[in-house]
Amino acid sequence: MPADDGTDVTLPGRAQAPTLELVAARAGVSRATVSRVVNGSPSVSAPIAAAVRRAVKDLGYVPNRAARSLVSQQSQAIALVAPEDVTRFFGDIYFAEIVAGIDERLEQSDYVLNLMIANHDPRGKTLRYLGGGAVDGAIVVSHHTSDRFLRRITEHLPVVFGGRSSVAALEAYVVDVDNVAGARDVTRLLVERGCRRIATITGPINMQSAIDRLEGWRAALDEAGVAAGPVVDGDFTISGGARAMREILDSGVEVDGIFIASDLMAASAIPVLLERGIRVPEDIAIVGFDDSAAAVSGPIAITTVRQPSRQMGWTMADILIAVLAGRTDLPHEVILPTSLVIRDSA
Repeated sequence: MPADDGTDVTLPGRAQAPTLELVAARAGVSRATVSRVVNGSPSVSAPIAAAVRRAVKDLGYVPNRAARSLVSQQSQAIALVAPEDVTRFFGDIYFAEIVAGIDERLEQSDYVLNLMIANHDPRGKTLRYLGGGAVDGAIVVSHHTSDRFLRRITEHLPVVFGGRSSVAALEAYVVDVDNVAGARDVTRLLVERGCRRIATITGPINMQSAIDRLEGWRAALDEAGVAAGPVVDGDFTISGGARAMREILDSGVEVDGIFIASDLMAASAIPVLLERGIRVPEDIAIVGFDDSAAAVSGPIAITTVRQPSRQMGWTMADILIAVLAGRTDLPHEVILPTSLVIRDSA
């Protein structure tokens, strides 16, 4: 059995497993090219890589991960680290899109994904695991200013952050959207619709994305000379959005427009308005952020900011795979554009 990064494995029930040589012959390429494709190297052109993957699928070729790891000193695993509450992580459609994008990119490689719900890691378990050689790199999403252990992760292995972090990091890569511009654009839309008393429901202000969206909201109001309405933290959750909406209504401050910093919160805030006999958008116009499935799941389709969540996940995984393959010419920050999606709520 060859002992390299494309070591073959015999499958149960088969007299002899397909080898790298057979895959190479089927695809019409060299054994080394097959090995590079199997290991997710970006150095192989897309048509050739596609031909190799077809041959792998047709022949049922399965690399021996354990043997390959011994040779390459790599685990062939990537960690997705979410310093977040379990309920929130699995309850937010945004995270599902991110993971789907990551999975799409990893399907084109031989890396597997390990999910770690770190929840601020007060006892250091996450750091010990990541630093122990179980994974080759990490993708971190939904980080908070209190997540100081994240900086230490970058000292142990390559890291790509989903979203800019207010925690200083060493040698980390970032994939984000322009949250300030997106929030500013959608708040300007409320102003253009004639709103003059505009409130906002924010995400947690210990998250950079929430800080940036609040900044964009303020910038649009300042540019238009419109006074800011109440600012209430909705925690980027369903329950938080409804609670924040009630707080705004019970404050006694009249508003005619609200920028809500995520569609998930907006989807739970609108029913609160309707229950109180407040029309949307005639009495209060609502805009959200994300363009997730939550934007069209309720009684009123939500005008929102589209961020390419799935593309973010794909890009984060692609950058990490390239770094692990030895690429050194990659930008340390990739900012993807947002766009407005006009629906019925504003």
